[in-house]
Amino acid sequence: MELPSQCVLLRIFFGEDDRAADGMPLHEAIVIKARETGMAGATVLRGPLGFGRSSVLHTAKILRLSQDLPIVVEIVDAPEKIDALIPQIKALTMSCLITKEKVEVIRYGDGN
Repeated sequence: MELPSQCVLLRIFFGEDDRAADGMPLHEAIVIKARETGMAGATVLRGPLGFGRSSVLHTAKILRLSQDLPIVVEIVDAPEKIDALIPQIKALTMSCLITKEKVEVIRYGDGN
């Protein structure tokens, strides 16, 4: 699969405890949807500390065990593919932050 040099980075921010409508962990549902729709790839990042719209602090500190740690899913692909994926991601999510930004792809896989 080739990627154009000018792509879009889609980021979805939410909590580790968030679920899709079918009860699947939201990060898994998003990655599966990205794979089903032929995205170039998806990465799930788990944060040790963060807060969102509610301003509730979520932390991985040992003395304050938090379950709902921050999760970010990142997906990079051509603008038209990302734009087609966004409504599907919105249908999976209830409360989250979705952002997109232009990125330049320097390397994707083997090659120059």
